[in-house]
Amino acid sequence: MYSMDNVKNLPKLTELAKDATDAFFAYDKAALAEGVIPKKYKELMAIAVALTTQCPYCIEIHRKAALKAGVTQEELAEAVHVAAALRAGAAVTHGTHLLEA
Repeated sequence: MYSMDNVKNLPKLTELAKDATDAFFAYDKAALAEGVIPKKYKELMAIAVALTTQCPYCIEIHRKAALKAGVTQEELAEAVHVAAALRAGAAVTHGTHLLEA
């Protein structure tokens, strides 16, 4: 179901909804650009979010961008655990809603 080949359909999306698609990509580019937070760290954040949202396209796109920005395999591994801990933590804290006071 998930194939990076599907990303090749993005020009069609631009064709069908140009203003919104162009605005999204401009925002995405600005948000991930080098800034007060270095690009490397922004890509690590993007990977952690992508792992949490479980978007295979985002995981792969940001993995490549992270490596290009100088992220190491060890940093990727730690990002995996940060994402896992946050996701598990959310389940635990939301689980408190099930309990009577």
